[in-house]
Amino acid sequence: PDVPQVACFDTAFHRTMPEVAQAYALPLALHEAGVRRYGFHGLSYEHIASVLPGRAPSIAGGRVVVAHLGNGASACAMRAGVSVATTMGFTALDGLPMGTRCGELDPGVVLHLLRQEGMDARAVEDLLYRRSGMLGLSGGVSSDFRDLLASEDPRAAFAVEVFCHRAARHVASLAGALGGLDGLVFTAGVGENAAPVRAAICRACAWLGVELDEAANAAHGPRISAPGSRVEAWVVPTDENRVIVRHTLALVGG
Repeated sequence: PDVPQVACFDTAFHRTMPEVAQAYALPLALHEAGVRRYGFHGLSYEHIASVLPGRAPSIAGGRVVVAHLGNGASACAMRAGVSVATTMGFTALDGLPMGTRCGELDPGVVLHLLRQEGMDARAVEDLLYRRSGMLGLSGGVSSDFRDLLASEDPRAAFAVEVFCHRAARHVASLAGALGGLDGLVFTAGVGENAAPVRAAICRACAWLGVELDEAANAAHGPRISAPGSRVEAWVVPTDENRVIVRHTLALVGG
């Protein structure tokens, strides 16, 4: 009972987002009561922001979209290492499709499931959190990108294609929030290790100024954009545990 316990909130990094980036178009009273976009993966983004000046100084002080792609996936728009927008919202269910989570969804689909399909709240929750995403899109092949990329099942390829399409759309949206783009950073399990996923996203973002270096991407970087690319693309490993340790030591005086 005498051991100090430290809570490191995965939402804290995003508290710098302006109010307009946090607000849902719901009655203002709900916004003031706390129904707003919080964002997650903040510990990961904090780590990337802390190491970018040493790893990629040319973009660290600029407009950067960081794509944390793993079994849970999100992206964050950072200006000089500070969060200004992110894809996850009130919960970690929003934004990009994930291993088993659906990502962004028309709220009307939930109403349809409740009214027309006769599902209750618990069943809908199970569907959206545990039976959707890559697992659902692939028809049950797998929620793991390693399995999907290795599979010859066309449903697996379709799931990956949907993911890359949606990821590229979100990169463009976040670039809009930044007023332009200087750098794109891939991190987390898929972002650090799945070269085909990075390649598809970068190609879809070519109009933003991303020019992929195929050989560097196949070698997993660290820089995967061509020398003349207007927007630099990087692979930077994340380390959420290190961030937790740093905060804990600061609080307990270690």
